[in-house]
Amino acid sequence: MRIAALYDIHGNLPALEAVLKEIRLADVHLVVVGGDILPGPMPRETLESLLELEIPVRFIKGNCENDAFAETRGIGEVRFPEQVKESMHWSAEQIFSEYEQLVYEWPDTLSLEVDGFGRVLFCHATPRDDNEIFTRLTPEESVLPIFEETGAAMVVCGHTHMQFDRTIGHVRVINAGSVGMPFGKPGAYWLLLDGDVKLQRTMYDLSDAAARIRQTHYPEAYDFAEKSVLHPPTEQQMLDVFSKAELR
Repeated sequence: MRIAALYDIHGNLPALEAVLKEIRLADVHLVVVGGDILPGPMPRETLESLLELEIPVRFIKGNCENDAFAETRGIGEVRFPEQVKESMHWSAEQIFSEYEQLVYEWPDTLSLEVDGFGRVLFCHATPRDDNEIFTRLTPEESVLPIFEETGAAMVVCGHTHMQFDRTIGHVRVINAGSVGMPFGKPGAYWLLLDGDVKLQRTMYDLSDAAARIRQTHYPEAYDFAEKSVLHPPTEQQMLDVFSKAELR
């Protein structure tokens, strides 16, 4: 069974469209969406593209879905900084006006038996928390208990928007990267499980995507086009940032 894992799309519909073209060419049997469809410039269109996909799709919630419920419905704790409140609220209302119950029912993790890998656990950040930060550089002793207790052969995650493939104890841990908001070279990053782990980077028309994003009513449309599509921060910049907040 060929599985595509798409994480951290963040309403970047042009990036998603490019990835879906490659998924169809790869004859994927299942798409797993690993959370953080929002906030972003086209969250409703992004969700509807996935719901209308002819390939089966399974969803899990990310920290941003849970934060959106906290912000707009008072369910849970608001964990994001004040400066993104407007964007989070705007994005949530684009989806919740019709799909609130659907999103609310998404699980936090998904466990699948995958040929060639065994039990694969899909989570957003870590198996125990959708908002914890670790990267390819986080010392193993800081994360070993979290992953070994899952009993999974492999864990697929996202959240930090940077791909990696590392082994923690006896568990292979893969970060699928970010479809819509990468940290590193521009493009749309995702994961293909096809008898092997294949970290993917799909290029698309960045100028056209930026123009489409600027035409939306997203409160941070111009910043998103510039900093998430045309000129994202480098991996090293973000590793330096995350090193101050990662698991110890």
